[in-house]
Amino acid sequence: MTKFLWGFVLLITLSTVGEGNTSPNRACNPDDLKGLTSFKAGIHVDTSDRLATWVGSDCCAWDGITCDNRTGRVTEINLPGFMTKDDAPFDAWMEGSLSSKITLISFLEVLHLGGYSGLSGKIPKLIGFRLPKLRKLYLYKNSLTGPIPESIGRLSNLEELFLPGNKFSGSIPSSIGSLKNLSSLQLYSNRLSGCMPDSLASLTNLVHLDLNSNSLTGHIPQRIGQLQVLQDLDLSNNLLSGKLPPSMANLSAIQVIWLDTNFLEGPIPFPSSSAKMTSLRLLRLQNNRLIGKIPPNFGDLVSLEVAFLSNNKLEGEIPKSIGQLSHLAYFNIAHNMIQGSLPSEMSSLKNLNSLDLSFNRLRFSSVPRWFAELPVSRISLASCGIQGQIPELLRTIPTLIQELDLSANNLTGSIPTWIGDGKFAQALYSLNLSDNSLVSKIPDSIANLQRLILLDLHANKLVSNLPEALGNLSMLKTLELQQNRFSGKIPYGLLTLRELKTLNLSDNLLEGKIPEGKPLSDFPKSSYSGNNGLCGKPLAPCKA
Repeated sequence: MTKFLWGFVLLITLSTVGEGNTSPNRACNPDDLKGLTSFKAGIHVDTSDRLATWVGSDCCAWDGITCDNRTGRVTEINLPGFMTKDDAPFDAWMEGSLSSKITLISFLEVLHLGGYSGLSGKIPKLIGFRLPKLRKLYLYKNSLTGPIPESIGRLSNLEELFLPGNKFSGSIPSSIGSLKNLSSLQLYSNRLSGCMPDSLASLTNLVHLDLNSNSLTGHIPQRIGQLQVLQDLDLSNNLLSGKLPPSMANLSAIQVIWLDTNFLEGPIPFPSSSAKMTSLRLLRLQNNRLIGKIPPNFGDLVSLEVAFLSNNKLEGEIPKSIGQLSHLAYFNIAHNMIQGSLPSEMSSLKNLNSLDLSFNRLRFSSVPRWFAELPVSRISLASCGIQGQIPELLRTIPTLIQELDLSANNLTGSIPTWIGDGKFAQALYSLNLSDNSLVSKIPDSIANLQRLILLDLHANKLVSNLPEALGNLSMLKTLELQQNRFSGKIPYGLLTLRELKTLNLSDNLLEGKIPEGKPLSDFPKSSYSGNNGLCGKPLAPCKA
């Protein structure tokens, strides 16, 4: 969240600066004038009308231009796509090509041309030689291509490099490690490839490093722990491999770590002590190949609010120290090899909102009684070895339940009527009880779940007719009832489910004509197959 808030503040702040200038009326420096007019000539659409003010020789009076009153030289070009116009927010459109002659403006300190998908071209190859005073370069969310030039490492005064959302390709130049004043490096959502240069570890003033959604390969630099003021690290959605560097435990100021969706291996090397990483709030390591145990001192991450560790190869038990994470709101370890029982220390997690323990090797035959003390609204306990009836203690959880997934367990008995009453009726939008051994019928109280979007009861032993009450679930998008023993006719009430996008009634004992009309007629034959008594569109016509 830090990353998005920071970006939002950046855009709002910069959209209001440099739109006017009060410098005295005088002729523009010839090089500045040539650079600006060349830029304007490359733009053939500008809905902001700012370039329409670029006439005459007093460029310091043009919209978006700031000059040094002492030298008369242009120091800032501020033409963000998101701006204010007539005292209202306005999303401008600019179309054309970035002129290389913009580097003639040699006193330039700030260049802000962000948010124009119609702006093409390349970063001038000699930018590092021509713009030695540049402090801030914002070229985000355009359609710029080509490599990031090696000369960019000569911009010794550069503090912020903001190039996300373009089509830059090639590798990150190693010269970038020479930018000792750089506090923010944002290169996400491009087409960059190759390895992360080791020189990145030399950027000791770096606060924000975001390289997500590229095609970067190789290892994370071993010396990354030298970035002592780094707060926000995002390397997610790349092709990175190798182990997490042990030096990461030295990132003393880190608040947010996004390393998910890579090919990272080995154990989690942090925290190394209770005195380090005490500001870490968000940790995303899911969708990798991490092994070993969740560190026994995981609870030393005392500020942690979000921990996503799913889809790895982690094993061992959930550490007892997890009870120390008093701020933890989201905990997801699904699809690992975690085993054993739930530590009772988890009952101390009084801010826990979402818990996903699904598809591990946990085998607690019943849900612990202290579970009812947790304020969780999203509960996923699929394939946790739960036996017996659906736990009634779920009724006493102190918050409104929004998601409940108890699929792939050993549940027996009937679906309780209380699941359609009280707190469930007020907020539940996803209910998955599939792949169990539930019997009896769907209770009529299901009609009270007016917010329900997903209902999955497939692969049970449910019987009787489908209740007409299903037609009251007006927000339902997914209905999975296949592989049960439902009989009788499909209720006409299902025709009222206008939001329904996924339907599977296959492999039951249903019979009669499928009710005519949308949405039922839009689903394929596979949605109804395995019911020998069914007929009508999309199946074969009913016999007279």
